[in-house]
Amino acid sequence: MYKTLVGGLLAAAAFTLSHSTALAQPEIVSGPAAEADCFAPWTADTKFFKFPKKDGPYRIALANGYIANTWRIQMIQTAKAYAAQPDVAAKLKEFKVVSTGEDVPAQISAINNFIDSGYDAIVVNAQNPTAFGPVIKRAKQAGVVLVAFDNILDTQDAINVNVDQKGLGVLWANWLAKHLPDGGKILEVRGVAGTSVDTDRHNGIHETLDATGKKWDVVEVLGKWDDPTAQKATADAIAVHKKFDGITAQGGDTGVVQAMIDAKHPFVPFGGETENGFRKFCAKYAGEGLKCSSAGTGPAQVAVAVKTAIAALEGQVVPQSIKLPLAIVEDPNFKAGQDFYPDQSDNFFVGNAFPTCGINFTAQEIMGQSKENQ
Repeated sequence: MYKTLVGGLLAAAAFTLSHSTALAQPEIVSGPAAEADCFAPWTADTKFFKFPKKDGPYRIALANGYIANTWRIQMIQTAKAYAAQPDVAAKLKEFKVVSTGEDVPAQISAINNFIDSGYDAIVVNAQNPTAFGPVIKRAKQAGVVLVAFDNILDTQDAINVNVDQKGLGVLWANWLAKHLPDGGKILEVRGVAGTSVDTDRHNGIHETLDATGKKWDVVEVLGKWDDPTAQKATADAIAVHKKFDGITAQGGDTGVVQAMIDAKHPFVPFGGETENGFRKFCAKYAGEGLKCSSAGTGPAQVAVAVKTAIAALEGQVVPQSIKLPLAIVEDPNFKAGQDFYPDQSDNFFVGNAFPTCGINFTAQEIMGQSKENQ
């Protein structure tokens, strides 16, 4: 009798658990998304999620990894600025921010802690696209909405928000090929090793250069998307190789140009990111050979990721993979007050708005926030 009762209770508990878990899973539904202009599907084959609606306000966490460059710092500040906007803050019971550095297990542990603590959604900038399988499964089983952005996750069980990072590498390589029709020696300043962004951009650059059929000699250095690191790496590369015909850098571009200036290296065509200081240089030295393509996406994509998490919790239809537009300016179209800001910090990333999502920030809103965990 006792065994029968216990067995029945366990079976009922297992059924309840499995039933509640099933209810926590998103349905696969037909599109379009609730805000089609903002939540644009990556391809025509992208599936759409509809999570069970939860009552707010919500507890949302941002699990960041690497923090030691200006893009990541501005990203954290932007996330806090977005969460502080009155219409967003009204939907949030708590917004937690943690940065764990380049230690992948530490980032996974942080996500696990957020799941165990009952957070409704977790937004992540992943240190590695393939290492998160078990924690993705745990989030799914717990009914936690998981949204990855920038450095996304190699899964279809979480929502990914990103720009076409490989396409960005293609854009830069095409810029160099356009200005160096006979090929040449290129300095490639890479980002943080092991991240999907660095890999995708790198592949886009090399596949595009190779496809031209021209002779390219590409020297790779590690800049970690950071001005001081990229400046030193560039200075060292110039000291060894003496001269480059073109440069592409994923970030830290202001430091790269400064290294050229310090070494008295001739200005050359450059495909780079959207830092304000880089664009200042591009405008100032265009007549001396610094012909720039400046493209990327500002750290405000974190705001799109948080907006997506809230929409999913509200039961709105969202794509599994969301494609964001690139912010692109190329020589000779750099305009002060529009494409760069002479009075603002060199470290400020321009192109930090997504009008189709109703997301736009002033520099003051962002810089008024801290980079610290909260």
